[in-house]
Amino acid sequence: MMSVVLAAVIMGGLGLLLATVLAVAYRFLRVAEDPRIEDVEGMLPGTNCGACGQPGCRAFAEQVVNGVAQPSSCTVSSAQGVEAIADYLGVDAGARVLRVARLHCAGGAAHAGRVASYQGLATCQAAALVGGGGKACGHGCLGLGDCDRVCTFGAITMGDDGLPVVDIELCTACGACVDACPRALFEILPLDLPLLVQCSLPLAGDAARDLCRVACDGCGRCAADAEPGVIEMRNELPVVDPASGQRATLEATFRCPTGAIRWVTGAQFALEEPGVSSRRPHARTR
Repeated sequence: MMSVVLAAVIMGGLGLLLATVLAVAYRFLRVAEDPRIEDVEGMLPGTNCGACGQPGCRAFAEQVVNGVAQPSSCTVSSAQGVEAIADYLGVDAGARVLRVARLHCAGGAAHAGRVASYQGLATCQAAALVGGGGKACGHGCLGLGDCDRVCTFGAITMGDDGLPVVDIELCTACGACVDACPRALFEILPLDLPLLVQCSLPLAGDAARDLCRVACDGCGRCAADAEPGVIEMRNELPVVDPASGQRATLEATFRCPTGAIRWVTGAQFALEEPGVSSRRPHARTR
């Protein structure tokens, strides 16, 4: 009995000693945190989506308070919310550059050929492991909606042709769809970048067109017709400089024989200005 009491006293004393050491260490070693961090975190949406480049809203609040990031870097906050944070901290809100997820593929069910019927698990990740889900183009959208399922903002829905449609009003550019797509077809781009390449197939001529009627055939006409430096041909595909801004012109789309490069100022795959994004591809040429 005495041994039990002695053990209890020893454990209690040891616990008290350790608690005292921790209290002293906290008193002298703790790093004081700016109380504004908690206030700014409370003014953020609290989605922890990572669109700002930080792992969560807390980390972003620390960056803003410390002057490393600007309030406008939060793409989920409204314009009013960004201004409220800037006014609270007495800093410049920064330029609000809206970005959105864009899909580098327009090969829906009506355009892209198939070589087999896929009957496996209805996910893009699974289909990509089994012969590409039966789609002839090994670089096109698989259409099984992994991007739709991972979008916590409800910004992506699957269209009737099997392609994901991004609601630009709901998209926060968080990048979840970018990570989910097994074929790396999504890219986060400035909303005001109108030239959009809707193909990722690195083939040229008939080899590309035989797989998909709206595939880029690598002709290079868009690069030749664009302002210098706006479009560069790489691996049979046009690559638009995301910083091209006002130098990008509609003329770059005029001679595309398949409609693989489009002028998109709003939602992708939506009919917009007559003769612009709704323009049908030119007739197939050989």
